[in-house]
Amino acid sequence: MAGGGDHPGANKRKREAAGRPKAPSKGAGPGDAAKRKKTYDAPAAKPKPQPVTAKEKRVAAKEMSESRKMKRKPNYNLEKELAVLWEKMRCRDVSKENRSKLVTEALRKMDGKYFEIAGSHVTARVLQTCVKWCSQPERDAVFVALQPHLLHLSRKKYAVFLVKKLIKLATKKQLALFISSLHGHVASLLRHTIGAAVVDCTFHQATPPQKRSLLLELYSTELQLFKDLTEQKSCSLLETISKLGLQKSSVLQYMTTVIQPLLEKGIVEYSIVHTVILEYLTIADKTSASDVIRQLIPHLTQGSSVVDGDELSGVAEVPTKSKAKKKRSSEPLLIRIMQTREGLKIGLACLLSIVDDTKLVTKVVIDELTNHLKELIFDKNGRRPLLQLLHPLCSRYLTPTDLNCLKYSVPSLVSKDEASESATKVNLDSKLDDVADKEHGGSEDTLVASDSKKDPFKRRQELLVKSELFEVLIETCIENVGELLRTNFGKDVLYEVAVGGKNNVLEGVTDRVHVLHNAIASDAARPRTEDVEHAFDNYHSSRVIRKMILDCPEFAATLWKKALKGKCKSFADGFSSKVVAAYLESPDSKVKDLAKSEVQLLIDGGILKNPDHKAAEKK
Repeated sequence: MAGGGDHPGANKRKREAAGRPKAPSKGAGPGDAAKRKKTYDAPAAKPKPQPVTAKEKRVAAKEMSESRKMKRKPNYNLEKELAVLWEKMRCRDVSKENRSKLVTEALRKMDGKYFEIAGSHVTARVLQTCVKWCSQPERDAVFVALQPHLLHLSRKKYAVFLVKKLIKLATKKQLALFISSLHGHVASLLRHTIGAAVVDCTFHQATPPQKRSLLLELYSTELQLFKDLTEQKSCSLLETISKLGLQKSSVLQYMTTVIQPLLEKGIVEYSIVHTVILEYLTIADKTSASDVIRQLIPHLTQGSSVVDGDELSGVAEVPTKSKAKKKRSSEPLLIRIMQTREGLKIGLACLLSIVDDTKLVTKVVIDELTNHLKELIFDKNGRRPLLQLLHPLCSRYLTPTDLNCLKYSVPSLVSKDEASESATKVNLDSKLDDVADKEHGGSEDTLVASDSKKDPFKRRQELLVKSELFEVLIETCIENVGELLRTNFGKDVLYEVAVGGKNNVLEGVTDRVHVLHNAIASDAARPRTEDVEHAFDNYHSSRVIRKMILDCPEFAATLWKKALKGKCKSFADGFSSKVVAAYLESPDSKVKDLAKSEVQLLIDGGILKNPDHKAAEKK
């Protein structure tokens, strides 16, 4: 056809071949057009390539985790920024100026979101670190922002450390505000396994009047409801009952409801709990007191808990899925709580109730002492449990305050007859000890009566000898005899072991004690040198050796044969003269006869002063 172009029929065939709809025919209605009209589907999106290599799979998993966290956590990006700042500010080598800038920047990012931040496992640590290192105005701002929420945060396992940090660093006014907010909530918070740590932390930081207000809420419903009643000069329960006219039975009943949940949950390692239990025991009848002690014992033999590897939270049991986040220290809880005065009384009350079962005491206490024996012997306070076993309640080793703590007994567990008999025995023994101590210096006290049925001497012997503590103790003394002789604290343990303890408690192992005598005599037999001060010339060792000569004839004989026979003249002056003169002061005639001929010549020659003349001059 002229003019070019395809034939219309050809175009139609091309459309059909391509699968396109036919062109509408002339005269077709609108309904037919709708039927013929067909929409085109959008081309399908190309599927993402699936990760193949291990690296691609890790990247994909990380991206998916990030996207999920962003949807679940509204402050996720903020948390990441704070974590970066935290890693920088907590480094040891960071300067104070840089740390201050990092802390300020972190607090600026957290401003207005402190409550949400405090509840997060990650950011709670950041805020805690900021509170520790920030300036006082910055810390005040954090406290003001969180003050309405502190009670709520005290029950959160991640926020509890932040709350404790705020309490420890609080000003007097801030601490008073927090204690005021605790009113009416002390008992309930103390029963909470996490919140109890906050109450105890507050108790430690509080002033005596504030401590009384916290304690008195735990004694009675009336004292919990009415704040004015808690403003007492003394927190003693007996005085409170007397002054306010409270019924003893109702107080006992209410305190039972407070203490019982604490025992059931194992919340027993806090000073405030110890104080409350001690006050309860002052008014409890025999049955109630025995029940409390019986429930305490299993908890005290267990280890104390450490949560999340952070500071000690004091939480006995915290529900958590990860076992790695909860660690338990190996030492029994009894060892920890007896470091405080109230805890010591609690420990004694429990030990007195189970003391007949010396196997259990050995497992709980003696084995722990054995593991750290050398460091305990040389420590001022650590040596006291050993001295208490060797020579109970000796005032040479314990202060009057310590003696009062050790004499603690539960009133309802000691009958009037026992108390009267005990008082008579104590008075008689005290008089006998006073006479002995006036001769040797110092004064002694004896054990008070307890509800134990086992003989005190037999109990001490089982704890020392049957537990095999004496083996480790004597071996340690032999290995360190020179150092023990010349140290103020070590010489006391050495003396008690060398003389066999009070009432010769080590009488069954005298052969090992004699080995120790030889070790001491061998040290004293060494010639005088400039390198090491001689045992007779040292202030501490000369006095302890003199006392051993006076109190232990077997040792005196061993020392004479090994170190002094034929050498008295060289030791007749200075501190060593006290050692030589002790042989004539000895109450044992055999010891006097050993040295009389040699020492008397020194006295007659005016080289050594007669000890009898010294005593006369003093009088």
